[in-house]
Amino acid sequence: MATVPVFVGLDYHDQSVQVCVLDPQGVVLANRSVSNDVKEIVQVVASKDRRVFAAIEACNGSADLADKLIEIGWSVDLAHPGYVARIKQNPDKSDFADARLVGDLERVGYLPKVWLAPQALRELRRVVRYRQQLVNERRSRKQRISALLREQRVRSPEWMPWTIRWLDWLQKEAELSEQSRWLVQEHLDWLRQLSVKIAEVERRLRRMTAEDPLVDTLMKLKGIGLITAVTIRAEIGRFDRFRTGKQLARFCGLSPRNASSGQRQADAGLIKAGNPQLRMTLIEAAHRLKRFDPRWRQLAERMRQGGKAGSVIAAAVANRWVRWLHHPMQPLGAGGGQN
Repeated sequence: MATVPVFVGLDYHDQSVQVCVLDPQGVVLANRSVSNDVKEIVQVVASKDRRVFAAIEACNGSADLADKLIEIGWSVDLAHPGYVARIKQNPDKSDFADARLVGDLERVGYLPKVWLAPQALRELRRVVRYRQQLVNERRSRKQRISALLREQRVRSPEWMPWTIRWLDWLQKEAELSEQSRWLVQEHLDWLRQLSVKIAEVERRLRRMTAEDPLVDTLMKLKGIGLITAVTIRAEIGRFDRFRTGKQLARFCGLSPRNASSGQRQADAGLIKAGNPQLRMTLIEAAHRLKRFDPRWRQLAERMRQGGKAGSVIAAAVANRWVRWLHHPMQPLGAGGGQN
């Protein structure tokens, strides 16, 4: 008996999933809500003697569900929720209609897909992003101490802030009120704890990527350290899923946004796309590349002589570097996951 394909749209929620099943002609075979459980979802589809092509909008938890459905033999695609909403062109919203739309887009081949990263890579992303949360908290604590000094009009010595000498002055000599001094000490205690936690996370990241060839290759480049390498690995994943370096740079949010109209040609800053942490990490790397790598130092110098601002130069170096990186990195880190 020949296998009959069916197309399934899944509208995901924490407690439930709306399941819409379509035949190759687009006829709805089923469309109902079930508990967020793989067995109940499969029962709706009744997948015996059927090839199942499913689609689900990317959201928190959808990738884990997709993995479990792939394990039982389904073909599952993740859909870009923003593009699906644009395709919908309907002011009304219901789970019934959303599941049918996603299933129908999968059926006709118009589903706007996003990459389903393998589980190991998603785990790495969680740890990388946790480290960034700790770094953000550390920065916030330092800003609060600086705010306390400004509130009491305490002028710092002409020393580099947050050095051992500066911290010694802060704790022993800064003219603060009793309560402000207590608050400063509380923040300093938190900073010490955060430094310990950040170091612990970095050791874990080193262990997680000890045998990753892509991370190893990145760390051999001038100006690239562990955190930059693992962030690139976690957020980009596989370089071979991008056709060109230009496409990769746009994914990273390093391409200028075109704001041209008629005879007026203009840029409007970097596009607001991609992961902000990835873009920040790459621009920080560009500042180091300008110092350590002659190729990028020469590019930065030419732009500086052309009157470009430092921020523009850093973004341009990051853009060119990522586009250059696309080709040599393609053969690496291709194991696991889907294209």
